[in-house]
Amino acid sequence: RWGAKAEIIAPPGAPDWAPPPPSPQQAMIKALGRAHRWLKMLETGKVASMKELAEMEKLDGSYVSRIFRLTLLAPDIVAAILDGDQPEGLTLADLMEPLPMLWSEQRDRLGFPERD
Repeated sequence: RWGAKAEIIAPPGAPDWAPPPPSPQQAMIKALGRAHRWLKMLETGKVASMKELAEMEKLDGSYVSRIFRLTLLAPDIVAAILDGDQPEGLTLADLMEPLPMLWSEQRDRLGFPERD
C-alpha cells in the first residue's frame, strides 16, 4: 500500500494483462439492444421524438437514426447475431448501412442463407 492507493505486483516473468478488446459480435449485440430500448422509449412515450432521444442520450442524431434502423432487421437475422451465428466478417458498420425493407433482400445483402 502506498497511502490510499493499493498496488499489485505481478510475479517476475508474468505477462502483462489487459482485458480483451470487444469482439465485433459484442458491438452488434450492444447496438441491437440500444435500438430496441430506444424503440420502447418512443413507443411508451418516455421520449417524444428521435431528436429528444438523441439529446437525452447525449449522442448525435445521425448516429441514433442509424442505430435505430436496426429495429427493422429481419427477426432471424437478429436471432443469428444474438446466437453468434452471423456470417463471418459481418460487422456493425455493415448493419448501419441503409438496408432494404424486404427481409429476403436484407438476408441477401448481409450474407445470410435464404429461408424457405
